[in-house]
Amino acid sequence: MPELTTPDTVTVPEGDTLPVTDEGDHDRFAHYVRKSDAAQAYVEGTPVRALCGKVWVPSRDPSKYPVCPDCAKIREMLLRRAAN
Repeated sequence: MPELTTPDTVTVPEGDTLPVTDEGDHDRFAHYVRKSDAAQAYVEGTPVRALCGKVWVPSRDPSKYPVCPDCAKIREMLLRRAAN
């Protein structure tokens, strides 16, 4: 049986695009992106693309948000494909 490897991804949260007058965290998710893209985004402020297709500039701690269901499904599919 082949060893299951994890794709080179990390989770990063969605960033704000407009000022928010309340907490507004109820509709935010942490998304899976490539580690190298996340590092560059945090250092240079460049946008990243999540597995689900969402594009944004990350600026928040991803551990405070639930993982995007679409990203989670795509990641699981990739993990299963890598195992075969």
